[in-house]
Amino acid sequence: MAYLTFDSLGRRMTYNPGAEVVVSHEHVVVSFAGERRQVASGTTVEQFLEQILGTVPQDILAALVNRRMVMLDYPLLGFQVDLEAVRASSREGEAVARQSACLILLEAVRELYPEARIAVGQSLGGGYFFSWHAPTPLTPQIVASIERRMNEICAEDRRFERRRATTEEAEAIFRASGQDSKLALLATHRSSTVALASCGSFVDIAHGAMALSTGRVRGFAVVPYENGLLLRFPRNGDPRHLPPLAPQPKLFAAYRETRSWNEVLGVANVGSLNRMCLTGEISDLIRIAEGFHEKKIAGIADAIAAEAKRLRLVLVAGPSSSGKTTFIRRLDVQLRVDGIQPVGLSLDNYFLDRDRTPVGQDGKPDYEALEALDLELFNTHLAALLRGDEVEMPRYDFVRGRRADRDHWTRQRLLPDQVLLVEGIHALNRRLTEAVPERAKYRVFISALTQLTLDDHNRIFTSDTRLLRRIVRDRLFRGHPATRTLEMWGDVRRGEARGIFPFQEEADVIFNSALVYEPAVLRVYAERFLLEVPREHPAFTEAYRLLKFLGWFVPVFPDEVPHTSILREFIGGSAFET
Repeated sequence: MAYLTFDSLGRRMTYNPGAEVVVSHEHVVVSFAGERRQVASGTTVEQFLEQILGTVPQDILAALVNRRMVMLDYPLLGFQVDLEAVRASSREGEAVARQSACLILLEAVRELYPEARIAVGQSLGGGYFFSWHAPTPLTPQIVASIERRMNEICAEDRRFERRRATTEEAEAIFRASGQDSKLALLATHRSSTVALASCGSFVDIAHGAMALSTGRVRGFAVVPYENGLLLRFPRNGDPRHLPPLAPQPKLFAAYRETRSWNEVLGVANVGSLNRMCLTGEISDLIRIAEGFHEKKIAGIADAIAAEAKRLRLVLVAGPSSSGKTTFIRRLDVQLRVDGIQPVGLSLDNYFLDRDRTPVGQDGKPDYEALEALDLELFNTHLAALLRGDEVEMPRYDFVRGRRADRDHWTRQRLLPDQVLLVEGIHALNRRLTEAVPERAKYRVFISALTQLTLDDHNRIFTSDTRLLRRIVRDRLFRGHPATRTLEMWGDVRRGEARGIFPFQEEADVIFNSALVYEPAVLRVYAERFLLEVPREHPAFTEAYRLLKFLGWFVPVFPDEVPHTSILREFIGGSAFET
């Protein structure tokens, strides 16, 4: 057995009884890029990279030390560490660049317009929307001056400073600067310290790693948008290319509707949600949030019923874990209330035989491609059903990877008082239903578009709600550990970006399935499942980030979640389970 001891200078030593030498821990062994090197304990990541590479390349923004995201000024300590550089082109690097740019924006606004307050909102057009609150109305000239000052700060190449302060010290800083949303967030923070970040006079809670300095944050733009401004980011970490800014009025309207719901509920950020959890107001909050959902679904059903003679095909699309299954069941109920009998048509039964599935760029079968469906047969059946003809609908055998024998097919006819309901990731793609006149279609896009923020300046990733939903559902009902869900998530997101989100503005209505209280409920399950991810697993980086994120929420037990709630699709106990 080895013992930890200290020499007369206070240096750590390991003593092995019976061994001939005493091993000093003044050094740490660093595994980096397939090699192992020994450096002095306390060497920062920046210093290590300078020793190895001569200089730290501009596109290295942060690092993973034992799969935990850190800044480049992080000291290397311990016996041995695994080190990976985080580059701007990676998903982790993109998050670092965005968080760094946001802090530069906040600093620029503080310097130029100290009387103004901006609050972060939704992700739009490859950037983040910020609302403007100030005695002076926001003008294009003000927006241009903010962008100009941000570029000046970047040219100064200021170091991002991250330090730990006592919780009481942090509260004093935020109280003096009138940042009530951060005080509310810290009200349930039980650690004795909190990480703070700055690149000037503006001090923020550090919710993640920043770049080494402002000079490494490049390629952003600030533009006016609606009643606020949009901080835009380059694509794939390439500062030379900003994605085109396409108008997204329907998506923005859905965000704005949810924000107004949150204002009615009195919950704009996690701090206010936590307060309601502790005061017992959470029960009313849950009921009202669910009431908003029911009212919206009823409104969609009423809109379909009002055009019943024209609309014969209802198409529902949305990304993974958006709650499509429960939404459709609830829409079915509301349509029946309006005297309309919906008939479901499953796209799964129209998959091509597995040996005919198109191949993706990675050389593997691409089951999420539109071409993986038998589009010709599907459109033939759609046209026949809408004419009132009877069709023989196929069944797909997923075990054999091919269409079932014809004696397992079913016959279907659409009656005059019925409407055809189709759900699938490609439902809004016009090619899927090109045999049906556009005037006969009603399109619904469903996604979990959270408008809850950590505080006024730190947003919650829109996809995190769906990811947590899927982690919980996969672990509870599909036997998949969190490691598998996290491993697959990148491919899922890429498929959504290609086949789902480009069509969301085609929808007649966007339904936001996010519930303002749901992260507090999901924490009860997800925290446990994320702790199962081994530290040596590649998915640990994301699991660790999610655990830190969930730690800001006061947990809420699921007892009061209605059994018709979309959330029940993921935690169990749904009234629609078969």
